[in-house]
Amino acid sequence: MAMGSFNASGSQAPMAEINTTPLVDVMLVLLIIFIITAPLMTHAVRVELPRAASAPANEKPQTLQVSIDAENRVFLASEAVDRDSLESRFREAVGRDAHVELHLKADRNTRYEVVAETMSAARRAGLSKIGFITQPGNP
Repeated sequence: MAMGSFNASGSQAPMAEINTTPLVDVMLVLLIIFIITAPLMTHAVRVELPRAASAPANEKPQTLQVSIDAENRVFLASEAVDRDSLESRFREAVGRDAHVELHLKADRNTRYEVVAETMSAARRAGLSKIGFITQPGNP
């Protein structure tokens, strides 16, 4: 290891050796941490899981297609529906299938209030899955 001296008669050339002491210190600390934590990472509990055979369900849940146009008219599938009777229509659908999904498609010029009222009516009727249908945009 090269040491600098305070002699004025010595050369003024910079020290050309790398001081590796801090590197060794850091590596030793990391080694100690690894030695301590390695046994904790391999600890596992063996559990014998039960086996069952079943076929995947191919049934898709019923969907309600709700559209709102730019004039704030609400359509259930392609049928115009009054906003006051919308909640009762949702309740009928939930009565037929408890896992029914609502797919909401709203025009970009639709007032947010109409969309919020439609979602609120769906929630009050018991619909818990609501999806928004959008057009793919340009990246």
